[in-house]
Amino acid sequence: MSNEIAPQQSHDVENADEQALLTQASAASAARKAEYKELAIQGLWKNNPGLVQLLGLCPLLAVTSTVTNALGLGLATLLVLICSNITVSAIRRWVPKEIRIPIFVLIIAAFVTCVQLIMNAFTYGIYQSLGIFLPLIVTNCAIIGRAEAYASKNPVGKSAFDGLMMGLGFTIILLLLGVIREVLGQGTIFDGANLLFGDWASVLRIEVMQLDSQFLLAILPPGAFIAMGILIALKNAIDNHIKAKKVVHTEQVIERVRVNFDS
Repeated sequence: MSNEIAPQQSHDVENADEQALLTQASAASAARKAEYKELAIQGLWKNNPGLVQLLGLCPLLAVTSTVTNALGLGLATLLVLICSNITVSAIRRWVPKEIRIPIFVLIIAAFVTCVQLIMNAFTYGIYQSLGIFLPLIVTNCAIIGRAEAYASKNPVGKSAFDGLMMGLGFTIILLLLGVIREVLGQGTIFDGANLLFGDWASVLRIEVMQLDSQFLLAILPPGAFIAMGILIALKNAIDNHIKAKKVVHTEQVIERVRVNFDS
């Protein structure tokens, strides 16, 4: 009888161990998904480099007169941000703390040079249009900030995803500014798309409205400041609305669970 019970107990122990391992794996997977979700929310909304941190404003306001320029700069910044985050994360254990910032800047400058050479070779028109603001990506505080604050402290996979989300957040703001300024200034969208994508992209040009002359306020830097202020105001209004709804919902929950002890 005891010989029959012993295997049964051993089998139960094995099942319990397997269940514990599955539970741990499930918890780890859920935690990983939650972390990646938080990185996405931070990069795209809560901690957007252009809209919240207000980093890289010089190129952000200077080259967004058209959607094509905005997209060109956004893609270049996105590529540099992802590559620099991956590299910084990969070498983070071997970089002395005393000289980490110069090394990070050298890494970023190397990738910016690569992007410059690629754009000079394949998209010369947009390379000329972006001008000095393309090499100035090296000094973009959003890139060096993510390298220092996140990539130098986290694994390669998370750092790459953080760079992707931060780069997408920055590119989205560039595109929004480009759409607003190009539509108000020229009445078009994707004017000059052939400079970025080739001759076939001329069909992407959309004429939203017919203008007798260009609206200079939208095209010049003051228009960019005004449009940026509007976007920031809209984001703050949305955040306040969401916060107010959460407060109301919390108050309703508290009211439902309140117990009256009066008799």
